[in-house]
Amino acid sequence: MRRRRSRSFYRSVATLSALALLAAACGDDDDTATTEGAPSEAVCAPATLPEAIDADAVAGADTAGTTITLVTHDSFAVSDGVFEAFQDQTGIKVEVLTTGDTGTLVSQAVLTAGDPVADVLFGIDNTFLCRGLAANVFVPYESPGLADVPDDLELDPNHLVTPIDVGDVCVNYAKSAYPDPSSAPADLDDLVDERFAGEFVTQNPETSSPGFAFLLATIAKYGEDGWEDYWQRLRENRVQVTSGWEEAYNEVFAGGAGDRSIVTSYASSPVVEVLYADPPVDTPPTGVVADACFRQIEFAGILRGTDHPEAAAKLIDFLLSPTFQEDIPLNMFVSPANEKAALPDVFVEHSTVIDEPLTLDPAAIEAGRERWTERWTELVLR
Repeated sequence: MRRRRSRSFYRSVATLSALALLAAACGDDDDTATTEGAPSEAVCAPATLPEAIDADAVAGADTAGTTITLVTHDSFAVSDGVFEAFQDQTGIKVEVLTTGDTGTLVSQAVLTAGDPVADVLFGIDNTFLCRGLAANVFVPYESPGLADVPDDLELDPNHLVTPIDVGDVCVNYAKSAYPDPSSAPADLDDLVDERFAGEFVTQNPETSSPGFAFLLATIAKYGEDGWEDYWQRLRENRVQVTSGWEEAYNEVFAGGAGDRSIVTSYASSPVVEVLYADPPVDTPPTGVVADACFRQIEFAGILRGTDHPEAAAKLIDFLLSPTFQEDIPLNMFVSPANEKAALPDVFVEHSTVIDEPLTLDPAAIEAGRERWTERWTELVLR
């Protein structure tokens, strides 16, 4: 959990705030697209694995009166009373420290590895996962709550991090521009078709998380041998690039009422459009291109060097509990990792389920990130 200025639809501050949260939030399947020839030399594990925290010891630990700090990105959102419920259950008080976007969060954790500013980190995703794992930032802990999490979300076999939520960066389109659904874009290939010339706006992958996810989607789809040609064709088709999601969605796309009718956003963007519409609407003004989505999984981990390992582990357990998991969809507009968590009706009705998202291995992402973004800049901006 990224749009433009809504000329008529997004007038309220509440809507803009919710969309901003969505913008910043946010398995090895035979049917999932992968990249042939992608560099994979990055190692996604520390040279020496720290000793794991034992789940039985955690369950029996007396943690009453402990205060721990959760460090996270500035898009983190939780309902009032959620952490108070955790304190009532365990006696542990949680203080939340926010620090920039996901990249900044991970970079600071790497710099302070072993001497952390907090006890638990929430918000590292699969696009930065390899960097955090290799830098020996986390302590292994296998939460009992993982029994309710699908195996394909557990990207780290060492349990240095725990999957908490999952979302999809997708291409969105304005329904008003394509009243016949068959005329709307259906996949990435359509974005380079002359029918959609001058209609697509996306974000710079060097300055925007959804922009980077869209770049990864094109690499996952077309491979090392084809993604550059694809972006050259996008440029020929007059793609517009903005620095971030806010400008792309709220100003250029304008919730479907702007100068461009296609934008990089999220599978759950329509939920926000319905939830915060003024005046109220029954259906969102935008649709989602389900075959043009890149999956993002967010994780939490216990920071190596914490003075409160058992209390930190209990927080990881809580982040997988129904109390926290069921609070996620309408605060961060992504799906809970716990498949037993109940989803709000508005989220179920208006978010798009992506059955076959595009993905890349975290090692390939870490190995290719700098080269890919530098080459993208040469192709698209110069």
